[in-house]
Amino acid sequence: MIYKNQYVPDELRPISAWGYFGYSLLFSIPLVGFVLLCVFALGGTSNVNLKSYARSYFCMLILVLIIVGIALLIMAITGSFAAIFSFLQNKT
Repeated sequence: MIYKNQYVPDELRPISAWGYFGYSLLFSIPLVGFVLLCVFALGGTSNVNLKSYARSYFCMLILVLIIVGIALLIMAITGSFAAIFSFLQNKT
């Protein structure tokens, strides 16, 4: 019996759905995950698919940081921080 991925080299072997899930969990660990994300994205693995996934996860992380930074900047300019903190102080 011939398996469909039997003749695929290790560099091109696809990642399973559970593999993507596991790598997402691994990359979301605060410090260790970021280090491993950088290692995989910069070529610490021979698997092209894992390298591409790490690079796409890194790009998504950068986009989220930019969006959060812009939101914080807008809140700082408009004075929304004071309104949020006063609202939280009145709740307690």
